[in-house]
Amino acid sequence: MAFAFVSMLYCCHREYSVRWYLDGFSDAVVPNTLPEDQKVEAILNWMRAEPSRAIATNPEALAKRDTATTLTYHQLLNVCGTATNAFLNLARSSNLRVRRLLLLSPDRNTKHVVAEVLIDERWIIVDPTYRVIMPAMFSQAIGAIPNYPREYTYDQFAHVRLARLPLDGLHLRRLLDWIYPGWDEAVDWSLLLERESFFYLLLTASAALFFLLLRAVLGWYADSPLRIPRFHLREHAVRAGAAFFSAPEIKQ
Repeated sequence: MAFAFVSMLYCCHREYSVRWYLDGFSDAVVPNTLPEDQKVEAILNWMRAEPSRAIATNPEALAKRDTATTLTYHQLLNVCGTATNAFLNLARSSNLRVRRLLLLSPDRNTKHVVAEVLIDERWIIVDPTYRVIMPAMFSQAIGAIPNYPREYTYDQFAHVRLARLPLDGLHLRRLLDWIYPGWDEAVDWSLLLERESFFYLLLTASAALFFLLLRAVLGWYADSPLRIPRFHLREHAVRAGAAFFSAPEIKQ
């Protein structure tokens, strides 16, 4: 429990540092006074501008879920998954409501990753890889965006791809759809799945809570059914403090 609690504090500091970094980065890219649609355009303009960005000799070795890495390396901003992740992080820091959208092939494999932004109570699609806000009709995108692949259709899509789990995703999607229809749209899963610091924060917080509850249950079981005297650290600390700071009695 102590290890989980210390790990949670470290992950809290790490997530706070990531958010502080993103706030400063987004303030330099997106003015807060802009309306929502112009904020989206401001982020896409920054992605189009191609300022001086780092180029890795081995892109495969880059941490693809590290926030600073996805924002600063040229190769990652040209791959659909990491480009979308960079867009989502900047959009959230600019007070936009966004989520990830996976375009699936007929065999449920991911063929492209884009983002959705809520503007005027309507979800619009943004493709950070091509730096464009998608038209309402896919056929319009084919004509308006040069070299846009025709296979990037929106016939099948998902926000979470459970097929990446072993054993065909343990057939969790069918079970979750039956228990809670629309579960993949009810929560911003992209923040949990794509931001490494937030994932570890949630993981360590869950572990700390689990061990805290486990300690309480074991303490109750020792006190009530077993009636085993326990070592109460708080009581011993209070007694030790009282003995240390109080004046000793002088016996005649």
